Amino acid sequence: MRFITNRVFAVIGFLLVISGVGWAQAGNEQFRPRFHFSPHEKWMNDPNGLVYFNGTYHLFFQYYPNDIVWGPMHWGHATSTDLIHWTQQRIALYPDSLGYIFSGSAVVDSFNTSGFGGQGEGSAQESKIPLVAIFTHHDPKGEKAGSHTYQYQSLAYSLDGGASGTRVCPGMRAKRNG
Repeated sequence: MRFITNRVFAVIGFLLVISGVGWAQAGNEQFRPRFHFSPHEKWMNDPNGLVYFNGTYHLFFQYYPNDIVWGPMHWGHATSTDLIHWTQQRIALYPDSLGYIFSGSAVVDSFNTSGFGGQGEGSAQESKIPLVAIFTHHDPKGEKAGSHTYQYQSLAYSLDGGASGTRVCPGMRAKRNG
């Protein structure tokens, strides 16, 4: 009997601890998730890249910062050192002349296979490890016009841990199936 009682208290204690950890992150907001990231405000959708770089997790996600419903997609950015407490960062990718920023992924190019990190020691540009994002541009005007080439595969990279980005290779057309 004593064993069962100790187990019950252990389970209750564990639940109180984990709910307390989540509550600390969420504050006292009744409808904010305790263990999942959510932006400070407005609309978000699917995650598009979770990478670990220099002791920090970077989460990129579809985001519309101007309303609580779907709209022109951006990529939001959040960071964490423990996957529980998150800090929302500046928007990583904004819609541009090619369209909205749809789904994709992000990678840490540790071996600089992309060449975006520079040439290394002795070069004009010091070698840095790039974070690389590959994503779909969605052109709503092309879609409305009935074009079969209204989506493009694009690439962006950052040499400062995701704080800013440079777009390269925009507009590689993706063919629509069918």
